[in-house]
Amino acid sequence: MHNRREVIFVVYAVILAGGTGERFWPLSRQDNPKQFLRLFGEQTMLQQTVSRVAGLIEPDHIYVVTGEQYHQQVVSQLTQLPLSNIICEPFGRDTAPAVGLAAEYIYRRDPGGTMLILPADHYITNVRGFHECLAAAFDAAAGGDWLVTIGIRPSEPATGYGYIRMGEVRGEYAGIPVHSVLEFKEKPDIERAKKYIEEGNYLWNSGMFIWRVDLIRSLFLRFLPNVARGLEAIGNSLGTPEQSEVLMREYQRFPRISVDYGILEKCSQVLVIPARFDWDDVGSWTSWQHYQAADENGNVHQSRGGVFLDTRNSLIYSPEQVVAALGVEDLIVVNTDDCLLVCHRDRAQDIKKVVEELKRTGYHAFI
Repeated sequence: MHNRREVIFVVYAVILAGGTGERFWPLSRQDNPKQFLRLFGEQTMLQQTVSRVAGLIEPDHIYVVTGEQYHQQVVSQLTQLPLSNIICEPFGRDTAPAVGLAAEYIYRRDPGGTMLILPADHYITNVRGFHECLAAAFDAAAGGDWLVTIGIRPSEPATGYGYIRMGEVRGEYAGIPVHSVLEFKEKPDIERAKKYIEEGNYLWNSGMFIWRVDLIRSLFLRFLPNVARGLEAIGNSLGTPEQSEVLMREYQRFPRISVDYGILEKCSQVLVIPARFDWDDVGSWTSWQHYQAADENGNVHQSRGGVFLDTRNSLIYSPEQVVAALGVEDLIVVNTDDCLLVCHRDRAQDIKKVVEELKRTGYHAFI
């Protein structure tokens, strides 16, 4: 299947690896965020992301966009990639500038190429189903002026994801139905999320996108013209002595804006493919707990050892120290060499607020 498509068009993967993973504090830190952690087996989440596309895309067609401070971690974890394929932002400006920056690199290498955008920290085990959806997305994106995304069928009325309102089938690509997108929705409250589930035509927004590089550049110019002009200046400077200076100058001018909000929500030419694979963005400790083996009382414990008496449905992560728990339930306890987190399972999504408070009160060395 891959060989057949190679003669039609060329795909470049762009992996976004600049996030800080604050909801995984205290294991995920500013200097070693979630994408660089080994949460599932021997590979880090970044390495797993690259491995998932390795059967479809050659290493020299895989790019990583990350922060300057993470350059060495990416280099050490992805030795199979050319150094020139690691693109560093001077500072984060959300996904629109990151995607646009990668588009400039790829456009100057292959103006007719197709881009696959992937976050670095998703967990997918059904790789075959993932590849089947990508095959359909590649065909749809290359065959017309379409922005293609992959939506996830909701398993619950989650409030931590944006939603996509799915329309009618617009055709089949690689044997998979592809739908129109009627609307993008921001993260809802619980009542609205329940309504989306009841209506049945809403998908979670996975943050995975596929499009032609020339098309996305034209849409930046249409919807984010100031950003587009800055990106073009950066692109023109690539490989010159002025590259670093121009990158810093233009990035300082960019607004903090997502590619969803800046382009996709304003665009009528968007298609969505309902995922045919399991998916998790592992956005919290409770998400991670779901994939770990639990004891007879529903506890997940990865620790040096300990006792758990009359303790139920709790997560204990303490690889260096012995833990004793007595008479508690529905807790998350994460113990690192310098920090201890204790919170209720229902507040796992709010750990980001803890990090914000630590920043506000001066505990910068611990975030």
